[in-house]
Amino acid sequence: MRKIKETSRTMKVTTMKRMTEATRCGRSPCVSGEGMKREDFVKVAEETLDSLPEEFRVRIQNVAILVEDFPANQRPSKLGQHRRLLLGIFHGVPATKRSVFNLPTGPDHIVLYQKNIEAVCSSEAEVRHQIRQTLIHELGHYFGMTEEQLRDV
Repeated sequence: MRKIKETSRTMKVTTMKRMTEATRCGRSPCVSGEGMKREDFVKVAEETLDSLPEEFRVRIQNVAILVEDFPANQRPSKLGQHRRLLLGIFHGVPATKRSVFNLPTGPDHIVLYQKNIEAVCSSEAEVRHQIRQTLIHELGHYFGMTEEQLRDV
């Protein structure tokens, strides 16, 4: 059900356009300053998908999960500058807005931004937890949930 394809810049699993932001707390990236290996990051995302209840997994269709270092439009932060970092984003049409009359446009996709996730964490355990939180948040958008609804989850 899930295929992974790695390139130097992205990884593809199988699963969209909303933003998940977190405030950078001035903490340095975790795991000895180098961050988690891409394949380990991908494995955590896959484990998160596999751990979802069956009733949700069967409803996730035609969705790609990509892992990139940073959003394309993110500017480098200045030393000591606190800013909000984009951790993940959903690109696509929420399940609640789909119609049989829609033309196929390819898979929806979720992008997880590895370096931003690592920047808001201080340990590998926190990175693993944040990957899970971000992926579940973006899947919530896939299922049609709003930011307000997701805050209550």
